Amino acid sequence: MAEQAKWYVVHTFSGYENKVATNLETIVENRKLQDWIHEIRVPTELVSETKDGKTREVERKVFPGYVLVKMVMTDESWYVVRNVRGCTGFVGPNGKPVPLTEQEVAALGVERYEVEIDYQVGDTVRITEGPLENFSGTVDAIDLEKRKVQVTISMFGRETSVELEPNQAQRME
Repeated sequence: MAEQAKWYVVHTFSGYENKVATNLETIVENRKLQDWIHEIRVPTELVSETKDGKTREVERKVFPGYVLVKMVMTDESWYVVRNVRGCTGFVGPNGKPVPLTEQEVAALGVERYEVEIDYQVGDTVRITEGPLENFSGTVDAIDLEKRKVQVTISMFGRETSVELEPNQAQRME
């Protein structure tokens, strides 16, 4: 069933995102619906805020009024999510739930995938995808958190730094 589970966006009353998420988690636990409703997320980000001359880190909601739910869409799971106190419905035409595409999920950074790479800083790699396919270069930096690799390639006799995703480069033997 995990293959059928998709991410959906649920609209909530403003300021009720965390309440809806905790209520939904409680309902899933009590009714043993873990097979249908897998994950509930309220996307947040850390932001530096200056107030009265003091700077501090504040956690802000990325999408106020929305909660992301990874679930298998059935009549029962729809009913459970739809009837949580503070929830106004699913995002989609006429309230009909529309799952997020894999590109949207990746862009939102909702799911974290383990990235395994067989190269390190200083290694020579060949670019395997994209407009610079088959170019080779040297790895300058690897940022696994942002899923980016900085590679310097030689293009038209000049050194050029390019940013790639880890799966777009392969170590050369």
